[in-house]
Amino acid sequence: MSVLTAAPGVAPADEEPPDSGEPHRLTAVTGLAALSLDAMASVAYGPEAIVLVLAAAGAHGLGFTLPVTLAIAGLLAVLVASYRQVIAAFPDGGGSYAVARTHLGARTSLVAAASLVLDYVLNVAVAVTAGVAALTSAFPELYGDRLWLCLAVLVLITGVNLRGIVESARAFIVPTAVFVVSILVLIAVGLFRSAPVSTAAAAGHASVLADNATTVGALLLLKAFASGCSALTGVEALANAVPSFRVPRVRRAQRAEVALGAVLGVMLVGLSVLISRFHLQPVEGVTVLAQLADASLGHNWAFYVIQFATMILLALSANTSFGGLPVLLKLLARDNYLPHVFALKADRQVHRHGVLVLALVSAALLVFSGGDTNTLVPLFAIGVFIGFTIAQVGMVRHWRGERGRGWRGKALLNAFGAVLAGVSAVVVTATKFGEGAWLIVIAVPLLVAAFETVHRAYARIGERLGLGHVPEPPHRDRSLVIVPVSNLSRLTCEAINAATSLGDEVRAVTVCHPDTEDRAQVAALERAWEEWNPGVPLVRLASERRALGRPIASYVRRTAVYEPGTRITVLIPEVEPDRLWQRLLQNQRGAVVAHAVRRDTDAAICRLRFRLP
Repeated sequence: MSVLTAAPGVAPADEEPPDSGEPHRLTAVTGLAALSLDAMASVAYGPEAIVLVLAAAGAHGLGFTLPVTLAIAGLLAVLVASYRQVIAAFPDGGGSYAVARTHLGARTSLVAAASLVLDYVLNVAVAVTAGVAALTSAFPELYGDRLWLCLAVLVLITGVNLRGIVESARAFIVPTAVFVVSILVLIAVGLFRSAPVSTAAAAGHASVLADNATTVGALLLLKAFASGCSALTGVEALANAVPSFRVPRVRRAQRAEVALGAVLGVMLVGLSVLISRFHLQPVEGVTVLAQLADASLGHNWAFYVIQFATMILLALSANTSFGGLPVLLKLLARDNYLPHVFALKADRQVHRHGVLVLALVSAALLVFSGGDTNTLVPLFAIGVFIGFTIAQVGMVRHWRGERGRGWRGKALLNAFGAVLAGVSAVVVTATKFGEGAWLIVIAVPLLVAAFETVHRAYARIGERLGLGHVPEPPHRDRSLVIVPVSNLSRLTCEAINAATSLGDEVRAVTVCHPDTEDRAQVAALERAWEEWNPGVPLVRLASERRALGRPIASYVRRTAVYEPGTRITVLIPEVEPDRLWQRLLQNQRGAVVAHAVRRDTDAAICRLRFRLP
């Protein structure tokens, strides 16, 4: 019997180091709650988007609601199967970005990343405004404060996510479960109804069916299909955030993806069946989901439970972006397309900088839109279809390269999904172009250009640093430490002690200005210095101007010229008070000197913090 052991300090492949933060990662259930709210909540507007398009063809057009929904469910099945494969092939996350980077090249991967970034940001803004819109519909007196309500909801979601993705999942499990159970009960009860039990919700509201109904043609069906595909946003979030799951990550993420597809598919198809069964017509001011709840359950407490659960889940569905986008930003930072700060993790496995940037950009969008959903909706869902298409094409190339068992069937499945997603992307963009989709068409190339600019900057920095090359053997230069002083104190003593420990030679410098009072202070310092006699010379730097940093920087430059081969360090002593508010009492002389030396010289800067006892 053979025993496999790992090298010292290296964890086995299927295990995590003991400090890896596994308790702060997701299970399959909490993954659904944290990362699928966007997809789950889409049943509130996906079927309605289909009905509103088909309403242009009158009652006859509404008869195509179920066939269109079945086509969307078919695309959902293809996407779930594909992203299940993506999870296995790319366990580090990234979704369509990771697929494209491996199989379609850097530029295509950046297009996928830019599309996902835009979609994630817009998802937050749309989700929050939609949730608040549901609230103001129930309480019209709050309508004037909708922007502040949107910002308050955003702050709440951001705060929860800064606590960690597991904390957000736990907070959102209950509303997710209430919503899903409510919709499934609505469908189950409705299937046993032969006619609506109530139409009170739609009473008194004007129908939006077209008076001069058009014919049901291929273009209308394609438009309805593309509009209904807004229900598929969020399907990719689980594949983007695989590293957020507990080990075995791939298996847990795949289970969550399949569960999401099954629940979402059942809800979409079930609601569409009820729309056809009840011959429901869209009306102004009342959502399709509200009419279905009224028809199936009656205008009672159950109706209000569904409305309230929908409102809550729509607002909280922004959490999908907070789970997926920071991981995507981390991967872009790892590949040098974004500042490396986005790759840093705080406690509880939180990519804090990604969370905060997402919140700030989303807040700007909310302010720009005034908290109005209709301003943002035309921009929504375009980016995700671009990502879907790229991921499907990339997986086709993946299977062609693997050529494993059954690769042709898998490649065919992905090719079919690429065609469907590509058609949807074109139709959605074309139909919404004049409504604001042109902004996305411009924003994607701009983001790609920004990514490439950051990458080139990192490449230049890496080249100058010689990254990837073995440097020359280290050698020791003569070292000189320069210490700015203004008086004698324990701080000065600590600074000289530290400087003599660091350098071969130490010089103290003090700046003297031409006024009488300042010359007298410097003369007193020189007399005290001679009396103290620390074995370190005190150099007087005359300055005609009332400046502190520039005279010291000029002295450092002159020293570097007259003493070549010397490593110069400027040691700046500073007091660190024991209370935060006491820092307001400091004169900031150290910061002024550090800024001037850093700007005008190549000397090293050492800031000595002296803690007051």
